[in-house]
Amino acid sequence: MTIKPEILECCAQDLAKALNEWQSWLKVEKNVSRHTLRAYTGDLSQFVTFLTRHKARQISMADVSDTSLNEFRAWMSRQAMDGRGNASRARTLSGLKNFLSWADKQGLAHNAAIKTVRTPKMPRKLPRPLHQNQAMSVLMEATGSDWIGMRDRALFTLLYGCGLRIDEALSLNVKDMPREGFLIVTGKGRKERQVPVLPLVERAINEYREVCPYPEDGSRPLFIGQKNGKRLHQGVAQKSMRDLRRQLGLPETATPHALRHSFATHLLQNGANLREIQELLGHASLSTTQRYTDINAEEMMKVYRAAHPRNN
Repeated sequence: MTIKPEILECCAQDLAKALNEWQSWLKVEKNVSRHTLRAYTGDLSQFVTFLTRHKARQISMADVSDTSLNEFRAWMSRQAMDGRGNASRARTLSGLKNFLSWADKQGLAHNAAIKTVRTPKMPRKLPRPLHQNQAMSVLMEATGSDWIGMRDRALFTLLYGCGLRIDEALSLNVKDMPREGFLIVTGKGRKERQVPVLPLVERAINEYREVCPYPEDGSRPLFIGQKNGKRLHQGVAQKSMRDLRRQLGLPETATPHALRHSFATHLLQNGANLREIQELLGHASLSTTQRYTDINAEEMMKVYRAAHPRNN
């Protein structure tokens, strides 16, 4: 994703040049995911638009350097008035801080006020995994006589059996098929990790490959869309899960990503330690993985409150 022309028109030449160079740095040096790149680009575009309207003229790097704490607060307040929640505003602030940090290191701008802007508080959200019987019902029912049903079953089995993110699974090509029981996955920040693959997962993928009507070569995407024969889109997989959860009477939290949460939660419940789960999920920080211990504690309290004779 590139900076839109209408945004660059709001910028003086030095700021437009800096924005393009920052984007290149994110892509080439930092190897951020396309989702992060799109989010940060959108965040900076919003800030540039706000500052341009606030000053009623094109803005330069000097304007960015001189932006005051009150102006940053006004920008955050404007977002809140536009209906953006705390999580969205926190992310836009993160994108702006990333740009200013890069610009400072490049000697292009220095703004001390940005460090004093408070990040909006966000409630700690726990992952919402499926129960083991719910997860297994998804894998059993996500099939049909056509290759589309076999594809969805293979995809959902891979997400639950290996704990992959949906974009990690959909980015796989035929040449990436497991070797000697392991799969090499490229995760966030282009970091690779090795994930063990259960025979159940390999079998589901091979059954789908046998009936997929599109010819295989090493560079062909593993999961194919029905209409164009190209890489399966996330939205299609999410719709398949929505249809399936209505059929099975599952909660709205039953999404493709919930299968990854289920993978981690069920491993923890069956004795895996946090460090092992962190490696399997590809989390950079152990604190992210520790959310799954909170799930187990929450479930334990539900059982306790329901079962203890003195609770009522």
